[in-house]
Amino acid sequence: MSDSPLALEQVGAVSLLRLDRPERKNALTPRLGWAILDAVREAARDDSVRCIGITGNGDAFCSGLDLGGSDEPTEPPLSQGEASVDDLGWIGRFPLVMRFECDKPVVAGVNGLAIGAGMSLAMCADMRVASSAGRFHPGYSRAGTSPDGGLSWTLPQALGNEGALRFLLDPRWVPAEEALSLGIVGELAPEAEFEDRVMARCQALAEIAPIAARQTK
Repeated sequence: MSDSPLALEQVGAVSLLRLDRPERKNALTPRLGWAILDAVREAARDDSVRCIGITGNGDAFCSGLDLGGSDEPTEPPLSQGEASVDDLGWIGRFPLVMRFECDKPVVAGVNGLAIGAGMSLAMCADMRVASSAGRFHPGYSRAGTSPDGGLSWTLPQALGNEGALRFLLDPRWVPAEEALSLGIVGELAPEAEFEDRVMARCQALAEIAPIAARQTK
């Protein structure tokens, strides 16, 4: 769909999802959120897909929930008729769909800033590759709320309980190099090599015997 906030591409056995609202730093709306969930579910059912990659168009991965409104259509393009445009239940489904419903490896390519729910989305992936231009911010304490999108589960898995609390309650930007040392991401790529490195990681996972990759996950 040309007007979709999510651009889809299949390269070999890799299904690549690109958040495509660069003018809003790929901020999440219900329409975009449900589109991500639908695309992951579809890729999980497609035997021609062995790995799923998620990244953003423009200079941001995802700036979190769009609190400023948008000019999107009033109805999201839901394939499953699960919710109205105002329902935020899609945020809580990110970890359920990406970690449980989908038994194929999911790689997040963090090409730029990742804030709040955008960071939650990245942490729901099984692996993360960050560009040297990537930056991370918890977002929630500054907004006076608590983590959503499964972040209170996925972040302690990566950082431990204290490490997760320190990150979430310290409202500062964390650059990509520090994110690598903390364990937020597992791989760091120079900005000029980022796209190739993300695709290389996805293709390497896609070359693993499907039953081995799926049962290991």
